[in-house]
Amino acid sequence: MKSKAVKESKPFFIPASMLQLIYLIFALIFASTADAQQVPDTTFTFPIRQAAYPQGKGPVIYIDGSHFNFHTRNGGFFPFSKLLEQDGYKVKSFDTTLTDAGLLKGCRLLVIVNALNEVNSNSWALPTPSAFSEKEISVLRKWVENGGSLLLVADHMPFAGAATNLGKAFGFEFLNGFARTGESFWPPSEFSAENGKLHPSPATTGIKEYEKIDRVTTFTGSAFKSHEGSMNVLCFSDSDLGLQPDTAWRFNPKTPTQKLNGFYQGSLLNFGKGRVAVFGEAAMFTAQVVNGSMRIGINSELAPQNAQFVLNLVHWLDGVKEYTGAVRK
Repeated sequence: MKSKAVKESKPFFIPASMLQLIYLIFALIFASTADAQQVPDTTFTFPIRQAAYPQGKGPVIYIDGSHFNFHTRNGGFFPFSKLLEQDGYKVKSFDTTLTDAGLLKGCRLLVIVNALNEVNSNSWALPTPSAFSEKEISVLRKWVENGGSLLLVADHMPFAGAATNLGKAFGFEFLNGFARTGESFWPPSEFSAENGKLHPSPATTGIKEYEKIDRVTTFTGSAFKSHEGSMNVLCFSDSDLGLQPDTAWRFNPKTPTQKLNGFYQGSLLNFGKGRVAVFGEAAMFTAQVVNGSMRIGINSELAPQNAQFVLNLVHWLDGVKEYTGAVRK
């Protein structure tokens, strides 16, 4: 879930029910929330029982910062970086245009979160052209085929639109809109074994018995069609809805909608010698505070298993089979 101040006037909308009114109020709150009010929770620390690697001795993970990303290593994804550093990884910012695979030498995992084309850096409205050039997409595809690992996260529009071409290179097709699993965008979406929306995968089983996951929480985001060979982890149902406004967080009775049966919000894929994980929501991977007190992400009481899910996912992308790091006492 992302918030951004938008200068355009709000559309006229008369709710037909109390639930619609709640939905409208929530949408307008986040549409008018300034970027500065949505900040990373730098105080959050997850109690890892055993690190994958000794401190600072693990592989290098790059977090992309070269595509007008809403989330970066030192910004919104700092808590994600902190979590992986606790786990022994070396996490760095990647701020270079990817014109050659040699630039990723020594990188075990590239994380791309909420990239944008420059035209959308200050305007979250259609059109939403690709954040990546054809050259970059070709380089990334070959890098993964040759053994690299990619975590691609593209939230609600315009982020889903900006990631469309890159997603297609790996067989994923984003719906450039907002994914909703209830009558409104709050409470957040729950994917669980109980409701049948969380499917088994290495990200839910982990390596140790205590790492098993039976519930993952996401905070709005987008939906996508997956590669036919994917392990689909977060699965929508026909009762879930995709909304496709022309401007982020601007909805009216004419906003196009799409039932989300057959769409996903998280999938894993073995691709050549490498691995790809595609997700349609970013807040689930990090920790944020909105308007001074509202916790969104791995720090939220509504997402108690998300942090372990993140670790399980990264371990799969890395190819970890056993841990060598310190055991928490």
